[in-house]
Amino acid sequence: MTAVGSSLLPLRFERVSASYGARPALRDIELTVRTGEFVALAGPNGSGKTTLLRTVLGFVVPTTGRVELFGDRVEDLSIRERARRVAWLPQEESPRDDVRLLDYVRYGRYALHGTLEGDSPQDYELARSILDQVGLADRANDGILSISGGERQRAVLGRALAQTTPLLLLDEPTSHLDIGHQLDLLARVRELSHRRGVTVVAALHDLNLAARFADRIVVLSRGRAVADGPPLEVLSEELLVRVWGVVADLRREPRTGMPYLIPHRLALAVQALGPGTSFGPVHVVGGGGAAAPYLRALADEGYSLSVGALHLLDSDAEVAETLLVAAPIEAPFAPLGPEVRGRHRALLEAARVIVVAPFAVGPSNLANLEDLIPFAARTPTFLVRAPPIAERDFTGGQASRIYERVRAAGAREVAGPEELLRGLRALASGPSPSP
Repeated sequence: MTAVGSSLLPLRFERVSASYGARPALRDIELTVRTGEFVALAGPNGSGKTTLLRTVLGFVVPTTGRVELFGDRVEDLSIRERARRVAWLPQEESPRDDVRLLDYVRYGRYALHGTLEGDSPQDYELARSILDQVGLADRANDGILSISGGERQRAVLGRALAQTTPLLLLDEPTSHLDIGHQLDLLARVRELSHRRGVTVVAALHDLNLAARFADRIVVLSRGRAVADGPPLEVLSEELLVRVWGVVADLRREPRTGMPYLIPHRLALAVQALGPGTSFGPVHVVGGGGAAAPYLRALADEGYSLSVGALHLLDSDAEVAETLLVAAPIEAPFAPLGPEVRGRHRALLEAARVIVVAPFAVGPSNLANLEDLIPFAARTPTFLVRAPPIAERDFTGGQASRIYERVRAAGAREVAGPEELLRGLRALASGPSPSP
């Protein structure tokens, strides 16, 4: 690996903006990458991932701000010096000459030699070793144009690895690869990062692969960094709706605890034009279809919404999906588990107002009421009183007792959507947040 000062940050973006003519591509990016990190760049097409990588290589010059590569501004480094510090795997590469793979990989050694130096036996030995690493040892003497697109992608990675740089940039490295080779390639890259201290920044479209292999995910949207952190902290159903316009469920892999997303469909746009715009979030607790009329009425008024824990296939969950409102989802008929309840409490904590729809309460969803208790005294809360809780209580009286505790803490009872909307309008315009 090319030696660079070990105490220097491999990569630093300081208020970086860039554009293609009049079209902005990056906007005020602040980002640092530490030694040995595997950072995934995620975002929709056109969000700025490739442009960000190209600023590191000096292919795109920022209009404002600076990009530092191991402490030096990229523009201050010669092309050869950049190639000794950073290698990259482009999104697409179309070789013109049908050179054999051994020589193609060996080209990665070029920047490490002086002007008049030739290849050494060690260069050939390294190239053969890398071909073996990427699963192409038996194709060493075949031409680059004679192999498949997936094999060519692995050959391009091999050439980048031959540079033995301390920083590796990958732009959609899994394109053209089948699922087995996707997993294999990213596992090898992760090993480089964690065992050899190579810093990796990879643009990845597949969020589940990013969550599985990266230490950190940076999400870009319209040229801005909108999220940055470990996969467990960054990935959420709300983020997928907001950035990608996709409704999905967030799950945890039982063995590792890592998050993964199950996309369902494109979200339908909701126009927030009513008097509730900018007020919220209003958190609606329901189930079994009880929350649906309240969610629709609030959405029509333009309120920002969140939803309490629901079971998969619940009709309230389907309504929430159509309104772009992500909900904590539990398996059908199962009691609400600790993970789902934790997400529900986080939504309650963030809410400016809580609305409790007249849902039937049984053992599997009693926790939705229990979780309200600490919030009812400090967050304006509306209880829909019809039908009465006694007619909806299938818990032997537990739900009725909790309902009374919430009401006694200051919650206000309302008869239906119209009375609720009047109360919310008064809250939004009044000086006091108390109902």
